[in-house]
Amino acid sequence: CEKEPSSYMWIYILLGNMLRGIGETPITPLGISYLDDFAKEENVPVYVACLHTIAMMGPMFGFLLGSLCARLYVDIGFVDLGSITITPQDSRWVGAWWLGFLIAGAASFLSAIPFCFLPKSLKKPEEANKDKTSRGLLENTGAVSNKLSPEKTKTRKWSSMLKGKYFYTSLKKVLGNRMYFTFLCCSLLQFSGFIGFLTYKPKYLEQQYGQSTSKSNFLIGMTSLPPVGLGIFLGGLIMKKYKMGIIGATKFSFTMSFLAYAISFLHFFVGCDNYVVAGITVSYE
Repeated sequence: CEKEPSSYMWIYILLGNMLRGIGETPITPLGISYLDDFAKEENVPVYVACLHTIAMMGPMFGFLLGSLCARLYVDIGFVDLGSITITPQDSRWVGAWWLGFLIAGAASFLSAIPFCFLPKSLKKPEEANKDKTSRGLLENTGAVSNKLSPEKTKTRKWSSMLKGKYFYTSLKKVLGNRMYFTFLCCSLLQFSGFIGFLTYKPKYLEQQYGQSTSKSNFLIGMTSLPPVGLGIFLGGLIMKKYKMGIIGATKFSFTMSFLAYAISFLHFFVGCDNYVVAGITVSYE
């Protein structure tokens, strides 16, 4: 094949994923802040756990949807399927990977409509004080200037906030918080390991155990993500039951992380022997 492919469809996929990331990002930081500001303090861990649990259920259904789409031929709806002579078990098979984008995109659009009807602010619980809110925490750390009144803050546009000292001062104060910065580094390490595990495990199942792409996605969706979602939800319930503070939550997190780290060593004992390949793993004789 002397001629290089000239398709630029990858640009559309890149832009689509960029828009998806922009749309998904505000849910976690702003959603948690919204819950923290207007919920009772003892209920916040459960609400946040529910939010993260639902966030883990999404990839699970995504893997199941991907498993279903992988069983369908890539050109479904454009070619006569009766003329296809290969099966999903064939290495030349390409599933309808694009179909999941259409289904998930339509579902995301419909699920975003109710957010338009949420009120800007809810009635705060009587026992909640100003310091509990996110703005109160920023004010206590000096991120918000005392000269800014609530009326002036409301009239400030986001563009002026990004250009002015407000944004950089807030960013410096947040990153200067040792507890937050440590938690940020810890989260980066944890998610980096989890994402790598989730990315390469389907390929590992395909290569080592001879499974199809559809079967691998199905197994990942059913075995890997539900326990994570269940663990997040149970963690929120435990924190609420024992009313853990910062120190208690830190000890609890350290204990669970250490146990997970120890159990992860069992993966080194899971696997199959290498395939017998002439000239690579064995001699030609």
